[in-house]
Amino acid sequence: MRPTGLLHSRGTLAELFSGRANSFGLLRLLLATSVVVSHVYPLGYGHLDPLWLRSGQQTDLGKMAVVGFFVLSGFMITGSGRRTTIGRYGWHRALRIMPGLWGSLLISVLVIMPLLYHWQHGTTAGFWDHPHGPRAYLLGTWNTSLSGGWDVSGTIAEGIRRGTNFDQSVNGALWSLKYELLCYVMVGLLAAGGVLMRARRFVPLAAAALWILILNDWIKATGWRGIPGDMNTYVDFPFLGGMSTHFLIHLGFAFLLGATVQLYRERIPIHDGLALAALLTLAVTMRWGGLFVIGYPAFAYLLFWLAIRLPKPFQRIGRKRDFSYGIYIYGFTVEQALAMLGFVKYGKLGFLACALACTVVLAAFSWYAVEAPAMRLKDWTPRPIARFKARGGGSAGGGGGSAAGESATAGADPRQSGSAAARVGA
Repeated sequence: MRPTGLLHSRGTLAELFSGRANSFGLLRLLLATSVVVSHVYPLGYGHLDPLWLRSGQQTDLGKMAVVGFFVLSGFMITGSGRRTTIGRYGWHRALRIMPGLWGSLLISVLVIMPLLYHWQHGTTAGFWDHPHGPRAYLLGTWNTSLSGGWDVSGTIAEGIRRGTNFDQSVNGALWSLKYELLCYVMVGLLAAGGVLMRARRFVPLAAAALWILILNDWIKATGWRGIPGDMNTYVDFPFLGGMSTHFLIHLGFAFLLGATVQLYRERIPIHDGLALAALLTLAVTMRWGGLFVIGYPAFAYLLFWLAIRLPKPFQRIGRKRDFSYGIYIYGFTVEQALAMLGFVKYGKLGFLACALACTVVLAAFSWYAVEAPAMRLKDWTPRPIARFKARGGGSAGGGGGSAAGESATAGADPRQSGSAAARVGA
């Protein structure tokens, strides 16, 4: 029997990870809820959450949650890329992200925003034919590019004018989705080129390259925080539009950290002493600086340690019903609406309670009406390809979990099987 205790490893991630027993579902739910908590402050009261100042303006609770999402997503999506064909992989990614996104856009633009506009003006006249109205917003947002602007028919702008709102966007949380999609494309290309199976060292090398860029920013920064002075440089990508160089590097690094853990899980120890050291490292870098360089890897290790070490009751959360993506894509819009309607008068806790209640209802609707039905199509094969396969022309593609809701068994060895469990996404 392997010795246990603070000074001994309990085994490697490969040995202890199980698709039937992990806490990824709970972690995703906590991260999504953290985003909603973080947005209470800027959307309801016009300032960032307390972690912003306490971390020396390095980060806030919402951004740390996004980093956590990218770490977990890198782990799961890389597992999917290793065990499915490129066609099936792309289909799963699209199924998990896009239907839920489109559903949230339609509800926001066709239901919530018209109601708010009517509440402001007593009529919807001018809403539907506004030059920056529903059509322009949907055309610019359906692919996550956000090229159609952030507002719909000036509804949020009117709220800002009246002093009820402080952010100009209908759903500012959508900013991270195109970075997630770009990471999916990257994994697909690596999988198609055989890198994930035959040249896995490329992934940690790529992570190290991004880490060096972040380290260089830290060294060149005027203070210990290490935040680059220029955060307004953008790169244009086909389909996805302009993307911040800063977030390409930082979120790409987080995603590749998770991908590296996936590819080298047989070498990653689950060690209580290392987890304690990681927690202390995260706390120190939050307080005194170096979060991006040292704190991110520590945070990543803590997430995987928690996924394995949390008690069994927590491992059932999110296994059959994953509301985390719905919470993420609806929370911001709900909070904007409640702020406009004056719910800030109930205080931060009251405002948060109302926001979470409404968001969870919409997230449940999204799961049952949109996301889960879409995911049932994961093994669908176009008829021409199915006929080709039936004639012995080859495999139409492997099975597996779905995109941001990737099955936790993606973390298992490709030669092994397991049941769907925790789901990881944007």
